Amino acid sequence: MVIDSFEPFKVIKAALSKGGEFADIYVEDTFNTSIVCEENRIEKVVVGRDRGCGIRVIANFKTYYAYTNDFTEKGLLELAHTVANGVKEGREIGGISLAKKEKAAGFDIKKLPIQADLSQKVSLVNRANKTAWAMDKRIRQVRVMYGDGFKRVCIVNSLGEWVEEDRTGIIFVCNAVSKEDDIVQTGYEPLGGATGLEIFEETSPEEVAEIASKRALDMIKARRAPGGKMGVVLSSEAGGTMIHEAVGHGLEADLAMQNLSVYSGKMNEKVAAPIITVLDDATIPYKRGSFFYDDEGSPAERTVLVENGVLKSYMHDRLSSMKAGVRSTGNGRRESYHHRPIPRMTNTLIAPGNTDPASIIRSLDKGLFVKKMGGGQVNTVNGDFVFEVTEGYMIEKGKVGELVRGATLTGNGPEVLMTIDMVGTDLGYGIGTCGKDSQGVPVADAQPTLRIPEIVVGGDVKGAGLS
Repeated sequence: MVIDSFEPFKVIKAALSKGGEFADIYVEDTFNTSIVCEENRIEKVVVGRDRGCGIRVIANFKTYYAYTNDFTEKGLLELAHTVANGVKEGREIGGISLAKKEKAAGFDIKKLPIQADLSQKVSLVNRANKTAWAMDKRIRQVRVMYGDGFKRVCIVNSLGEWVEEDRTGIIFVCNAVSKEDDIVQTGYEPLGGATGLEIFEETSPEEVAEIASKRALDMIKARRAPGGKMGVVLSSEAGGTMIHEAVGHGLEADLAMQNLSVYSGKMNEKVAAPIITVLDDATIPYKRGSFFYDDEGSPAERTVLVENGVLKSYMHDRLSSMKAGVRSTGNGRRESYHHRPIPRMTNTLIAPGNTDPASIIRSLDKGLFVKKMGGGQVNTVNGDFVFEVTEGYMIEKGKVGELVRGATLTGNGPEVLMTIDMVGTDLGYGIGTCGKDSQGVPVADAQPTLRIPEIVVGGDVKGAGLS
Protein backbone atom coordinates (compact mmCIF):
# COMPACT_ATOMS: atom_id res chain seq x y z
CA MET A 1 0.00 0.00 0.00
CA VAL A 2 1.30 3.46 -0.93
CA ILE A 3 0.75 4.70 2.62
CA ASP A 4 4.00 2.91 3.50
CA SER A 5 5.90 5.71 1.73
CA PHE A 6 5.20 8.26 4.49
CA GLU A 7 4.55 8.57 8.22
CA PRO A 8 0.78 9.19 8.45
CA PHE A 9 0.67 10.48 12.03
CA LYS A 10 3.35 13.04 11.22
CA VAL A 11 1.16 14.30 8.39
CA ILE A 12 -1.94 14.34 10.61
CA LYS A 13 -0.14 16.36 13.25
CA ALA A 14 0.88 18.87 10.59
CA ALA A 15 -2.75 19.08 9.44
CA LEU A 16 -3.78 19.93 13.02
CA SER A 17 -0.95 22.42 13.59
CA LYS A 18 -3.34 25.39 13.49
CA GLY A 19 -6.02 23.65 15.54
CA GLY A 20 -8.98 21.40 14.93
CA GLU A 21 -10.87 18.63 16.68
CA PHE A 22 -10.24 15.84 14.19
CA ALA A 23 -8.10 14.99 11.16
CA ASP A 24 -7.76 12.03 8.85
CA ILE A 25 -5.93 10.77 5.79
CA TYR A 26 -7.78 8.85 3.10
CA VAL A 27 -5.62 6.85 0.69
CA GLU A 28 -7.08 5.13 -2.34
CA ASP A 29 -5.66 2.95 -5.11
CA THR A 30 -8.26 2.01 -7.75
CA PHE A 31 -8.26 -0.22 -10.83
CA ASN A 32 -11.27 0.18 -13.14
CA THR A 33 -12.56 -1.35 -16.36
CA SER A 34 -15.43 0.11 -18.39
CA ILE A 35 -16.83 -1.37 -21.63
CA VAL A 36 -19.71 0.06 -23.65
CA CYS A 37 -21.37 -1.54 -26.68
CA GLU A 38 -23.67 0.54 -28.89
CA GLU A 39 -24.82 0.32 -32.50
CA ASN A 40 -23.82 -3.35 -32.51
CA ARG A 41 -20.16 -2.65 -31.85
CA ILE A 42 -17.83 -2.01 -28.94
CA GLU A 43 -17.70 1.78 -28.71
CA LYS A 44 -15.54 2.27 -25.65
CA VAL A 45 -13.06 0.32 -23.60
CA VAL A 46 -11.37 2.08 -20.71
CA VAL A 47 -8.92 0.35 -18.41
CA GLY A 48 -7.21 2.53 -15.86
CA ARG A 49 -5.68 3.05 -12.50
CA ASP A 50 -6.03 6.07 -10.24
CA ARG A 51 -4.53 6.62 -6.83
CA GLY A 52 -4.45 9.58 -4.54
CA CYS A 53 -4.69 10.87 -1.01
CA GLY A 54 -7.06 13.26 0.71
CA ILE A 55 -6.35 15.14 3.97
CA ARG A 56 -9.18 16.51 6.08
CA VAL A 57 -9.43 18.63 9.20
CA ILE A 58 -12.65 19.25 11.11
CA ALA A 59 -12.50 22.46 13.13
CA ASN A 60 -15.44 24.26 14.72
CA PHE A 61 -17.79 21.90 12.84
CA LYS A 62 -16.35 22.94 9.49
CA THR A 63 -14.47 20.74 7.03
CA TYR A 64 -11.15 21.68 5.43
CA TYR A 65 -10.14 19.27 2.69
CA ALA A 66 -7.51 18.87 -0.02
CA TYR A 67 -6.15 15.99 -2.10
CA THR A 68 -3.09 15.06 -4.10
CA ASN A 69 -1.41 12.35 -6.18
CA ASP A 70 1.95 13.09 -4.58
CA PHE A 71 2.74 10.39 -2.04
CA THR A 72 6.12 11.73 -0.94
CA GLU A 73 6.24 12.77 2.69
CA LYS A 74 7.36 16.24 1.65
CA GLY A 75 4.40 16.66 -0.68
CA LEU A 76 1.92 15.40 1.87
CA LEU A 77 3.31 17.62 4.62
CA GLU A 78 2.93 20.63 2.31
CA LEU A 79 -0.67 19.62 1.62
CA ALA A 80 -1.32 19.11 5.33
CA HIS A 81 -0.05 22.62 6.10
CA THR A 82 -2.26 24.01 3.31
CA VAL A 83 -5.29 22.42 4.94
CA ALA A 84 -4.15 23.61 8.38
CA ASN A 85 -3.89 27.19 7.15
CA GLY A 86 -7.60 27.16 6.43
CA VAL A 87 -8.30 26.83 10.14
CA LYS A 88 -8.61 30.33 11.59
CA GLU A 89 -7.80 29.61 15.18
CA GLY A 90 -7.38 26.84 17.68
CA ARG A 91 -4.77 25.00 19.61
CA GLU A 92 -2.33 22.46 18.28
CA ILE A 93 -3.12 18.89 19.20
CA GLY A 94 -0.68 16.88 21.28
CA GLY A 95 1.00 13.61 20.35
CA ILE A 96 -0.75 11.09 18.13
CA SER A 97 0.06 7.41 18.12
CA LEU A 98 -1.44 4.20 16.82
CA ALA A 99 -4.31 3.02 18.99
CA LYS A 100 -5.91 0.43 16.71
CA LYS A 101 -5.10 -1.04 13.31
CA GLU A 102 -7.61 -3.22 11.49
CA LYS A 103 -7.82 -4.93 8.10
CA ALA A 104 -11.31 -5.67 6.80
CA ALA A 105 -12.04 -9.35 6.32
CA GLY A 106 -13.53 -8.68 2.89
CA PHE A 107 -16.16 -10.65 1.03
CA ASP A 108 -15.22 -14.03 -0.43
CA ILE A 109 -14.67 -13.08 -4.07
CA LYS A 110 -14.17 -16.21 -6.16
CA LYS A 111 -13.35 -14.60 -9.52
CA LEU A 112 -11.63 -11.26 -9.10
CA PRO A 113 -12.27 -9.08 -12.17
CA ILE A 114 -8.80 -7.57 -11.82
CA GLN A 115 -7.36 -11.02 -12.56
CA ALA A 116 -9.52 -11.69 -15.63
CA ASP A 117 -8.52 -11.00 -19.24
CA LEU A 118 -10.11 -8.01 -20.94
CA SER A 119 -11.30 -10.33 -23.73
CA GLN A 120 -13.42 -12.23 -21.20
CA LYS A 121 -15.17 -9.04 -20.13
CA VAL A 122 -15.72 -7.93 -23.73
CA SER A 123 -17.25 -11.35 -24.43
CA LEU A 124 -19.83 -10.82 -21.66
CA VAL A 125 -20.90 -7.56 -23.30
CA ASN A 126 -21.05 -9.07 -26.81
CA ARG A 127 -23.13 -12.00 -25.57
CA ALA A 128 -25.75 -9.67 -24.10
CA ASN A 129 -25.74 -7.45 -27.18
CA LYS A 130 -26.22 -10.41 -29.54
CA THR A 131 -29.09 -11.77 -27.45
CA ALA A 132 -30.91 -8.45 -27.28
CA TRP A 133 -30.78 -7.88 -31.04
CA ALA A 134 -31.95 -11.43 -31.74
CA MET A 135 -35.08 -11.09 -29.63
CA ASP A 136 -37.21 -9.33 -32.27
CA LYS A 137 -36.89 -7.16 -35.37
CA ARG A 138 -38.68 -4.40 -33.45
CA ILE A 139 -35.61 -3.96 -31.26
CA ARG A 140 -34.01 -0.84 -32.75
CA GLN A 141 -31.30 0.12 -30.28
CA VAL A 142 -29.25 -1.80 -27.73
CA ARG A 143 -26.74 -0.46 -25.25
CA VAL A 144 -24.77 -2.78 -22.98
CA MET A 145 -22.42 -1.50 -20.31
CA TYR A 146 -19.95 -3.43 -18.16
CA GLY A 147 -18.00 -1.88 -15.31
CA ASP A 148 -15.79 -3.27 -12.57
CA GLY A 149 -13.57 -1.82 -9.91
CA PHE A 150 -10.99 -2.99 -7.43
CA LYS A 151 -10.21 -0.43 -4.76
CA ARG A 152 -7.65 -0.54 -1.96
CA VAL A 153 -8.49 1.93 0.78
CA CYS A 154 -6.61 3.03 3.89
CA ILE A 155 -7.89 5.55 6.44
CA VAL A 156 -5.78 6.86 9.33
CA ASN A 157 -7.07 9.45 11.78
CA SER A 158 -6.08 11.57 14.75
CA LEU A 159 -7.78 9.12 17.14
CA GLY A 160 -5.01 6.67 16.35
CA GLU A 161 -7.26 4.45 14.24
CA TRP A 162 -5.87 2.78 11.12
CA VAL A 163 -8.26 0.88 8.82
CA GLU A 164 -7.55 -0.92 5.53
CA GLU A 165 -10.03 -2.53 3.15
CA ASP A 166 -10.04 -4.05 -0.35
CA ARG A 167 -13.30 -3.54 -2.26
CA THR A 168 -14.47 -5.26 -5.43
CA GLY A 169 -17.57 -4.34 -7.39
CA ILE A 170 -19.32 -5.09 -10.69
CA ILE A 171 -22.14 -3.42 -12.59
CA PHE A 172 -23.67 -4.76 -15.81
CA VAL A 173 -26.55 -3.03 -17.60
CA CYS A 174 -28.59 -3.66 -20.73
CA ASN A 175 -30.86 -1.01 -22.21
CA ALA A 176 -33.04 -1.95 -25.20
CA VAL A 177 -35.26 0.30 -27.32
CA SER A 178 -38.20 -1.08 -29.31
CA LYS A 179 -40.24 0.62 -32.04
CA GLU A 180 -43.42 -0.21 -33.89
CA ASP A 181 -45.13 2.42 -36.00
CA ASP A 182 -44.88 5.61 -33.94
CA ILE A 183 -44.58 3.89 -30.58
CA VAL A 184 -41.12 3.79 -29.00
CA GLN A 185 -40.50 2.02 -25.69
CA THR A 186 -37.45 1.16 -23.60
CA GLY A 187 -36.44 -1.73 -21.36
CA TYR A 188 -33.71 -1.60 -18.76
CA GLU A 189 -32.18 -4.28 -16.57
CA PRO A 190 -29.15 -3.99 -14.25
CA LEU A 191 -27.02 -6.58 -12.46
CA GLY A 192 -24.28 -5.97 -9.94
CA GLY A 193 -22.96 -5.94 -6.43
CA ALA A 194 -19.88 -6.15 -4.23
CA THR A 195 -18.91 -9.37 -5.93
CA GLY A 196 -16.75 -10.88 -8.65
CA LEU A 197 -17.35 -12.42 -12.08
CA GLU A 198 -19.10 -15.36 -10.40
CA ILE A 199 -22.23 -13.19 -10.50
CA PHE A 200 -22.63 -14.23 -14.15
CA GLU A 201 -22.90 -17.86 -13.09
CA GLU A 202 -26.12 -16.99 -11.23
CA THR A 203 -27.50 -14.62 -13.88
CA SER A 204 -26.02 -14.78 -17.36
CA PRO A 205 -25.51 -11.79 -19.70
CA GLU A 206 -28.11 -13.40 -21.98
CA GLU A 207 -30.71 -13.38 -19.19
CA VAL A 208 -30.08 -9.69 -18.47
CA ALA A 209 -30.51 -8.88 -22.17
CA GLU A 210 -33.66 -10.97 -22.48
CA ILE A 211 -35.32 -9.22 -19.54
CA ALA A 212 -34.49 -5.75 -20.87
CA SER A 213 -35.58 -6.56 -24.42
CA LYS A 214 -38.79 -8.31 -23.39
CA ARG A 215 -39.73 -5.34 -21.25
CA ALA A 216 -39.24 -3.00 -24.20
CA LEU A 217 -41.22 -5.26 -26.55
CA ASP A 218 -44.11 -5.87 -24.17
CA MET A 219 -44.61 -2.15 -23.65
CA ILE A 220 -45.29 -1.58 -27.35
CA LYS A 221 -48.65 -3.35 -27.13
CA ALA A 222 -49.57 -2.01 -23.70
CA ARG A 223 -52.36 0.55 -23.51
CA ARG A 224 -51.98 3.83 -21.70
CA ALA A 225 -52.41 3.52 -17.96
CA PRO A 226 -55.57 5.03 -16.53
CA GLY A 227 -55.06 8.05 -14.31
CA GLY A 228 -56.59 9.16 -11.05
CA LYS A 229 -56.58 8.18 -7.41
CA MET A 230 -56.44 4.43 -6.88
CA GLY A 231 -55.01 1.66 -4.78
CA VAL A 232 -51.51 0.52 -5.69
CA VAL A 233 -49.54 -2.63 -4.89
CA LEU A 234 -45.78 -2.19 -5.15
CA SER A 235 -44.13 -5.50 -5.94
CA SER A 236 -40.93 -6.49 -4.18
CA GLU A 237 -39.51 -6.80 -7.71
CA ALA A 238 -40.01 -3.06 -8.10
CA GLY A 239 -36.93 -2.44 -5.98
CA GLY A 240 -36.74 0.20 -3.29
CA THR A 241 -36.74 3.32 -5.46
CA MET A 242 -39.47 4.91 -3.39
CA ILE A 243 -37.81 4.26 -0.04
CA HIS A 244 -34.44 5.45 -1.38
CA GLU A 245 -35.65 8.66 -2.99
CA ALA A 246 -38.77 9.69 -1.09
CA VAL A 247 -37.54 8.67 2.37
CA GLY A 248 -33.84 7.79 2.44
CA HIS A 249 -32.37 11.12 1.37
CA GLY A 250 -34.47 12.92 3.95
CA LEU A 251 -32.91 10.75 6.67
CA GLU A 252 -29.32 11.70 5.78
CA ALA A 253 -28.14 13.73 8.74
CA ASP A 254 -26.63 16.68 6.89
CA LEU A 255 -29.93 17.47 5.18
CA ALA A 256 -32.00 16.78 8.28
CA MET A 257 -29.81 18.99 10.50
CA GLN A 258 -29.98 21.89 8.03
CA ASN A 259 -33.81 21.75 8.02
CA LEU A 260 -33.68 20.62 4.40
CA SER A 261 -35.66 17.48 5.16
CA VAL A 262 -39.30 16.82 5.90
CA TYR A 263 -37.97 14.66 8.78
CA SER A 264 -35.99 17.48 10.43
CA GLY A 265 -36.60 17.71 14.16
CA LYS A 266 -38.86 14.65 14.28
CA MET A 267 -36.65 12.25 16.24
CA ASN A 268 -38.73 9.77 18.26
CA GLU A 269 -41.90 10.94 16.55
CA LYS A 270 -44.28 8.84 14.49
CA VAL A 271 -43.39 9.25 10.80
CA ALA A 272 -44.86 6.06 9.32
CA ALA A 273 -47.46 3.39 9.90
CA PRO A 274 -46.70 1.01 12.81
CA ILE A 275 -46.04 -1.84 10.35
CA ILE A 276 -43.17 0.10 8.73
CA THR A 277 -39.53 -0.36 9.76
CA VAL A 278 -36.82 1.29 7.65
CA LEU A 279 -33.20 0.13 7.76
CA ASP A 280 -29.90 1.17 6.24
CA ASP A 281 -27.58 -1.82 6.29
CA ALA A 282 -24.06 -1.85 4.83
CA THR A 283 -23.33 -5.27 6.36
CA ILE A 284 -25.45 -7.37 3.95
CA PRO A 285 -22.97 -9.59 2.08
CA TYR A 286 -22.28 -8.84 -1.59
CA LYS A 287 -24.86 -6.06 -2.04
CA ARG A 288 -23.86 -3.05 -4.11
CA GLY A 289 -23.92 -0.68 -1.14
CA SER A 290 -22.03 -2.99 1.24
CA PHE A 291 -18.62 -2.59 2.87
CA PHE A 292 -16.84 -3.31 6.15
CA TYR A 293 -15.73 0.25 6.94
CA ASP A 294 -17.05 3.49 5.53
CA ASP A 295 -14.80 6.08 3.90
CA GLU A 296 -13.96 7.59 7.29
CA GLY A 297 -12.93 4.28 8.88
CA SER A 298 -16.12 3.82 10.90
CA PRO A 299 -17.43 0.22 11.02
CA ALA A 300 -20.33 -0.66 8.73
CA GLU A 301 -23.65 -0.94 10.56
CA ARG A 302 -27.23 -2.08 10.35
CA THR A 303 -28.91 1.17 11.35
CA VAL A 304 -32.58 1.22 12.33
CA LEU A 305 -33.88 4.51 10.93
CA VAL A 306 -37.59 4.01 11.53
CA GLU A 307 -38.83 1.35 13.95
CA ASN A 308 -42.52 0.40 13.95
CA GLY A 309 -43.32 3.80 12.47
CA VAL A 310 -41.16 5.87 14.87
CA LEU A 311 -38.09 7.81 13.72
CA LYS A 312 -35.09 6.44 15.61
CA SER A 313 -31.98 7.67 13.82
CA TYR A 314 -30.55 9.65 10.96
CA MET A 315 -27.63 8.42 8.86
CA HIS A 316 -24.49 10.08 10.26
CA ASP A 317 -20.91 10.62 9.20
CA ARG A 318 -18.29 11.87 11.65
CA LEU A 319 -19.01 15.57 11.10
CA SER A 320 -22.77 15.32 11.56
CA SER A 321 -22.33 13.01 14.55
CA MET A 322 -19.99 15.54 16.19
CA LYS A 323 -22.59 18.27 15.66
CA ALA A 324 -25.40 16.10 17.02
CA GLY A 325 -23.42 14.68 19.93
CA VAL A 326 -23.97 11.09 18.80
CA ARG A 327 -21.72 8.46 17.21
CA SER A 328 -21.31 7.91 13.50
CA THR A 329 -23.59 5.27 11.99
CA GLY A 330 -20.94 4.38 9.39
CA ASN A 331 -22.54 6.39 6.58
CA GLY A 332 -19.58 8.64 5.75
CA ARG A 333 -19.01 7.96 2.06
CA ARG A 334 -17.25 9.57 -0.89
CA GLU A 335 -16.95 8.86 -4.59
CA SER A 336 -13.15 8.98 -4.49
CA TYR A 337 -10.19 10.75 -2.88
CA HIS A 338 -11.20 13.81 -4.92
CA HIS A 339 -14.17 14.30 -2.59
CA ARG A 340 -14.79 14.89 1.10
CA PRO A 341 -17.03 12.35 2.86
CA ILE A 342 -20.69 13.18 3.48
CA PRO A 343 -23.65 11.20 4.90
CA ARG A 344 -24.86 8.73 2.27
CA MET A 345 -27.13 5.72 2.09
CA THR A 346 -25.75 2.19 1.62
CA ASN A 347 -28.41 -0.56 1.28
CA THR A 348 -31.67 1.10 2.32
CA LEU A 349 -34.84 -0.94 2.76
CA ILE A 350 -38.24 -1.38 4.26
CA ALA A 351 -38.09 -4.50 6.41
CA PRO A 352 -40.36 -7.44 5.46
CA GLY A 353 -43.67 -7.80 7.27
CA ASN A 354 -46.01 -10.68 8.06
CA THR A 355 -48.43 -10.74 5.11
CA ASP A 356 -48.36 -13.19 2.22
CA PRO A 357 -47.57 -11.18 -0.96
CA ALA A 358 -50.25 -12.98 -2.98
CA SER A 359 -52.91 -12.05 -0.43
CA ILE A 360 -51.93 -8.38 -0.75
CA ILE A 361 -52.77 -8.49 -4.47
CA ARG A 362 -56.03 -10.34 -3.78
CA SER A 363 -57.03 -7.67 -1.25
CA LEU A 364 -57.26 -4.98 -3.94
CA ASP A 365 -60.42 -5.11 -6.04
CA LYS A 366 -59.21 -2.54 -8.56
CA GLY A 367 -55.95 -0.63 -8.92
CA LEU A 368 -52.38 -0.76 -10.22
CA PHE A 369 -49.71 -3.41 -9.69
CA VAL A 370 -46.22 -1.92 -10.02
CA LYS A 371 -43.70 -4.57 -11.00
CA LYS A 372 -40.83 -2.23 -11.84
CA MET A 373 -40.16 1.35 -10.81
CA GLY A 374 -38.19 3.87 -12.86
CA GLY A 375 -36.63 7.21 -12.07
CA GLY A 376 -38.27 10.25 -10.59
CA GLN A 377 -37.97 13.51 -8.72
CA VAL A 378 -38.18 14.21 -4.99
CA ASN A 379 -38.27 17.37 -2.94
CA THR A 380 -36.52 16.42 0.33
CA VAL A 381 -37.78 19.57 2.07
CA ASN A 382 -41.46 18.66 1.84
CA GLY A 383 -41.29 15.01 0.73
CA ASP A 384 -43.25 15.42 -2.52
CA PHE A 385 -42.32 12.96 -5.27
CA VAL A 386 -43.11 11.86 -8.81
CA PHE A 387 -41.93 8.41 -9.97
CA GLU A 388 -42.16 6.64 -13.31
CA VAL A 389 -43.55 3.13 -13.53
CA THR A 390 -41.56 1.18 -16.12
CA GLU A 391 -43.68 -1.96 -15.81
CA GLY A 392 -47.18 -1.90 -14.41
CA TYR A 393 -50.37 -3.97 -14.63
CA MET A 394 -53.98 -3.30 -13.80
CA ILE A 395 -55.47 -5.25 -10.89
CA GLU A 396 -59.05 -6.39 -11.50
CA LYS A 397 -60.96 -8.25 -8.79
CA GLY A 398 -57.80 -9.17 -6.93
CA LYS A 399 -55.90 -10.49 -9.94
CA VAL A 400 -53.01 -9.04 -11.93
CA GLY A 401 -54.30 -8.33 -15.41
CA GLU A 402 -53.52 -6.09 -18.35
CA LEU A 403 -50.09 -4.54 -18.88
CA VAL A 404 -50.19 -0.73 -19.07
CA ARG A 405 -47.60 1.93 -19.89
CA GLY A 406 -46.95 5.57 -19.10
CA ALA A 407 -48.00 5.43 -15.44
CA THR A 408 -46.50 7.70 -12.80
CA LEU A 409 -46.93 7.79 -9.03
CA THR A 410 -47.35 11.20 -7.45
CA GLY A 411 -47.45 11.70 -3.71
CA ASN A 412 -45.71 12.66 -0.51
CA GLY A 413 -43.16 10.36 1.15
CA PRO A 414 -44.26 10.74 4.79
CA GLU A 415 -47.93 10.59 3.84
CA VAL A 416 -47.43 7.38 1.85
CA LEU A 417 -45.48 5.80 4.73
CA MET A 418 -48.39 6.64 7.03
CA THR A 419 -50.96 5.04 4.74
CA ILE A 420 -49.25 1.77 3.80
CA ASP A 421 -51.50 -0.85 5.36
CA MET A 422 -50.02 -4.18 4.20
CA VAL A 423 -46.37 -5.32 4.14
CA GLY A 424 -45.31 -8.60 2.55
CA THR A 425 -42.96 -11.27 3.81
CA ASP A 426 -40.80 -11.07 0.67
CA LEU A 427 -37.92 -8.72 -0.13
CA GLY A 428 -36.57 -7.61 -3.50
CA TYR A 429 -33.51 -5.48 -4.30
CA GLY A 430 -32.68 -2.82 -6.83
CA ILE A 431 -29.24 -1.37 -7.53
CA GLY A 432 -27.86 1.91 -8.76
CA THR A 433 -25.44 4.76 -8.34
CA CYS A 434 -26.74 7.49 -6.05
CA GLY A 435 -25.87 11.09 -6.82
CA LYS A 436 -25.52 13.84 -4.23
CA ASP A 437 -23.34 16.96 -4.09
CA SER A 438 -21.75 15.96 -7.43
CA GLN A 439 -20.68 12.60 -6.01
CA GLY A 440 -21.86 9.17 -7.10
CA VAL A 441 -21.63 6.11 -4.84
CA PRO A 442 -22.85 2.52 -5.35
CA VAL A 443 -26.06 1.71 -3.49
CA ALA A 444 -28.84 -0.85 -3.26
CA ASP A 445 -32.42 -0.46 -2.11
CA ALA A 446 -35.10 -2.97 -1.27
CA GLN A 447 -38.68 -3.43 -0.19
CA PRO A 448 -41.26 -6.15 0.34
CA THR A 449 -44.58 -6.17 -1.49
CA LEU A 450 -46.54 -3.16 -0.19
CA ARG A 451 -50.12 -1.94 -0.44
CA ILE A 452 -50.90 1.77 -0.68
CA PRO A 453 -54.69 2.15 -0.32
CA GLU A 454 -54.80 5.33 -2.40
CA ILE A 455 -52.29 7.38 -4.38
CA VAL A 456 -52.43 9.61 -7.46
CA VAL A 457 -51.55 7.66 -10.59
CA GLY A 458 -50.68 9.74 -13.61
CA GLY A 459 -51.93 8.37 -16.93
CA ASP A 460 -54.95 8.61 -19.22
CA VAL A 461 -57.52 10.35 -17.03
CA LYS A 462 -60.30 9.98 -19.63
CA GLY A 463 -60.10 6.22 -19.52
CA ALA A 464 -59.53 5.91 -15.81
CA GLY A 465 -62.86 4.63 -14.56
CA LEU A 466 -61.42 5.24 -11.09
CA SER A 467 -61.69 8.09 -8.61
